[in-house]
Amino acid sequence: MAPAARAAYILRPAQSAQVYLYMEPVDMRKSIDGLAALVELEMELSPALEAIFVFCNRGRDKIKLLYWERNGFVVWYKRLEKQRFQWLRDADFVYQLRTGRDLNQLLDGLNIWSQKPHRSIQFDSVT
Repeated sequence: MAPAARAAYILRPAQSAQVYLYMEPVDMRKSIDGLAALVELEMELSPALEAIFVFCNRGRDKIKLLYWERNGFVVWYKRLEKQRFQWLRDADFVYQLRTGRDLNQLLDGLNIWSQKPHRSIQFDSVT
């Protein structure tokens, strides 16, 4: 079976949801409580906003999204096997994306500031 040209995401936040990038590297061992604390204490926002909060590790090969959905938090996690997420280095520690489309492009590997995607890779086994 041929791979899909574009990834399908389970993530279906409200159309009106804001998207905030936390620009400092984050320890990916943080779970919901740790990420929610970063949102509240560092970003000075409520983690229960109708918003998606995006975190990336120092190596830029892992990304986590945190958002509130009706009655609980959702954490979405992606680890790249090769390549890196495009991430601004000299930005304020909070950056607000203009649209959800920008978030999908970021997750697809595009540099939302220059528009170049990750290459697709395939493998038969993880062991």
